[in-house]
Amino acid sequence: MAAYVKRQGGVTAFLLAMLIAAMPLGAADLPDFTGLVKDNADAVVNISTTQERPQRTSNMPFDQRQLEQLPEFFQEFFRGPNSPFGQGAPGRSQPVTSMGSGFIVSKDGYVLTNNHVVEGADEIIVRLNDRREMPAELVGTDPRSDMAVLKINDEEDLPVVRIGESDGLEPGEWVFAIGSPFGFDYTVTAGIVSAVGRALPSENYVPFIQTDVAINPGNSGGPLFNLEGKVVGINSQIYTRSGGFMGVSFAIPIDEAMNVFQQIRDEGSVARGWLGVLIQEVNRDLAESFGLSRPRGALVAEVIPDSPAADAGLKAGDIVLEYNGKTINLSSDLPPMVGTTQVGKTAELKVLREGKTMNIDVEIERLPGDEDQAQATEQQPGTQSGPLGLQVEPLTDEIKEAMEVEHGVLVANVSQGPALKAGVRPNDIITELNRKEIRSVEDFRKAATDLPEDKAVSVRVVREGRATYLVMKP
Repeated sequence: MAAYVKRQGGVTAFLLAMLIAAMPLGAADLPDFTGLVKDNADAVVNISTTQERPQRTSNMPFDQRQLEQLPEFFQEFFRGPNSPFGQGAPGRSQPVTSMGSGFIVSKDGYVLTNNHVVEGADEIIVRLNDRREMPAELVGTDPRSDMAVLKINDEEDLPVVRIGESDGLEPGEWVFAIGSPFGFDYTVTAGIVSAVGRALPSENYVPFIQTDVAINPGNSGGPLFNLEGKVVGINSQIYTRSGGFMGVSFAIPIDEAMNVFQQIRDEGSVARGWLGVLIQEVNRDLAESFGLSRPRGALVAEVIPDSPAADAGLKAGDIVLEYNGKTINLSSDLPPMVGTTQVGKTAELKVLREGKTMNIDVEIERLPGDEDQAQATEQQPGTQSGPLGLQVEPLTDEIKEAMEVEHGVLVANVSQGPALKAGVRPNDIITELNRKEIRSVEDFRKAATDLPEDKAVSVRVVREGRATYLVMKP
């Protein structure tokens, strides 16, 4: 028995020795960023801006803190446009400063950063790692991608970064950032790519790279590097509830950034492709109602009149499955593909329409500026449609013109029922129910009567000038 124990102890000691020997190998697998940082830090710059903001003098008898302690009626009296104390007169300008990061992309001094870093600046100063400072000229900006291009001039050769590719990035890859968070110059943070192709509510033409690299105020505009020491993104935004880093940050893909840079440098502005549709996500219920085996594609909720999509014959209710041979899994996949298409080029769309797939060729035009659309909410006495809990009424010519719709019925009231659960609201205009066009109250009654039970059906509504598909289960 003693001999067995001794032998067993020898085996244990051998296994422990093997584990200890293996530990340095595991540590060696972790990336060492020191050499990469030394090679690239010189091309990263600190950007400081100054903006002159005129201050207004006032003969107000209270300061802001005292004013907020007064009852609301008196606050309105002192602050209002008709206040006897006035709104103050223009006073001495007060300089407002801000800081950010950027990086040099060419020997002749072009610098990339974020638009929000330099927006409204009267003076821009770029400081290099060797503490050289020089004024920068603002070459151009692109607010849609939150990018700005600066130009600095120096007799000496400027250090430049190496540009990589963002198209092949995959979740789990190591990346690192160099920037000036809170003014701490040349701070290095590292992490992994958390996701790619993220669409944010503020901008759907940029497929952001999501990382867990620590990004804070001051990092904006700085480069995101891969383990080859090449720039794959521009740190742009964070998700936060505290104002600081919370583990979720977003970077502009370098492929998109260089396209914007070249257009600003060569043309002075950025031209993006425009299809002319409003789209929405295809969820499980919508997929079922449109005859798809699983959720995929981009559902066309509205086709803008006189747009490339309208000229090509695209219709509301079409589901775009492919764009130039590339699969559309999420609706957010489509806008960046369209945006990077050269204006004047013809794109081939594979769409699902009424259960059948077809190919549609569309000549892409330039994305126009945003325009306000008129709205109308005029109501008339309506007619009840029982099983859905909806009261609808005919559209007047005035509403049709104001809402830019040709047909449909106006939702006058919504009570308990499938429509309320689906999200239908008063003043919505229903133009389609269960894939059937609604041109009158009678059409709506008939379509509502023929709805299948316990099966998801789609309803297309126009709300505040924008169309969307909802799903009901009668």
